[in-house]
Amino acid sequence: MKIVAIQSSPKKKNSNTLKLIEAALEGAREAGAETELIDLTKFNLNFCKGCVTCYRDGTCHQKDDYNALKEKIVAADGIIITSPNYIDNVTAQLKVFLDRSANFIHEQLLDGKYGLSLTTSGSGNDDFVLGILNHFITASGGMLTGKGVGCGIGQGPAALEASVKKAHAAGKELVSAIKSKKVYPDQVAAHKAWKEHFAMTVTHNKDNWKHNYEYWLEKGWLKA
Repeated sequence: MKIVAIQSSPKKKNSNTLKLIEAALEGAREAGAETELIDLTKFNLNFCKGCVTCYRDGTCHQKDDYNALKEKIVAADGIIITSPNYIDNVTAQLKVFLDRSANFIHEQLLDGKYGLSLTTSGSGNDDFVLGILNHFITASGGMLTGKGVGCGIGQGPAALEASVKKAHAAGKELVSAIKSKKVYPDQVAAHKAWKEHFAMTVTHNKDNWKHNYEYWLEKGWLKA
């Protein structure tokens, strides 16, 4: 079993969010998973051009590190996606990755996978950023194992220590959910409803979104 964690803070080793990531990965390893930390700041990622070639061909044609990064994530069983709160949003580094990953949603590339989100902020305003991270996981077909872990650094060292413990436990829970193939009925129902709705969009655009259409046929999510 493989868990990958996406780190998007430009502070790198000085990042408080990284402390939560390391705790979650430690918990995952203790539960029996192989783990990998993916530092977005070390990847060459260009801005999305909105060309929709990923819908047509299943891959991005830009000459950078995106496709290699995508392969790492798709090959994993679980994903931990993280960002500190920057102006009540995710970091620019993560936003570029999310913009480039629209085909994760179109082809539900996290289908059958489980995810966890982590964030830190100065004020403790964590829910909005956690919502962005959680939305990417669920919109891409993945299952959330919880609402995520956040920490308001301004609340002092005790708050960070408590959040590190929560992240450690969340990492273990992520692996447990994968091992047991835990079912979350509300999320299953939401995924089913979305597929039924989006199938019409894929069919309508089948000539321009050739790979999307063929992928949905292969998965059995629509009929020719």
